Amino acid sequence: MDILIVKWVHIISSTILFGTGIGSAFYMFMANRREAAYKGGDQLQKRANLAAICFATRHVVIADWIFTTPAIITQFITGVTLIYLLDYDFSTPWIMAALLLYFFSGMCWLPVVWIQIKMRNMAALAFKTGADLPDTYWRYDRWWISLGALAFPAVVLIFWLMVAKPYY
Repeated sequence: MDILIVKWVHIISSTILFGTGIGSAFYMFMANRREAAYKGGDQLQKRANLAAICFATRHVVIADWIFTTPAIITQFITGVTLIYLLDYDFSTPWIMAALLLYFFSGMCWLPVVWIQIKMRNMAALAFKTGADLPDTYWRYDRWWISLGALAFPAVVLIFWLMVAKPYY
């Protein structure tokens, strides 16, 4: 019964992690693309776009603290617990690969958290002062997209490894 509970928590936390990640990324990406598409537009439209960016960036940061961070921690704890409870060896190739991908995606995520906070702050300041988003915001956006494009397939591969358990 303990194994089933740990496995269930592992699956639920992976669902929360993946769902929050892809959902947050979608809304922030779309808000930023809307602004980029209307550059040079009328002031009312620019203000509405900036409001959407403020909303998206603020809530993506909140979602990371409420959902993503606890899910990342839970994933590691339940994953290691399952390795012990199921009597797997850490040197099993699919487990080593999953752990490497987990830490790789984490190394992508950590700067993303910092970038999102910076983007949120820049968007809030631009909205408050009526200024345009600075070029730094768009440079951070490119880094945010690049790091997400690296982390996303890593997480998908972890799902595959968990299901297929190749070479076991």
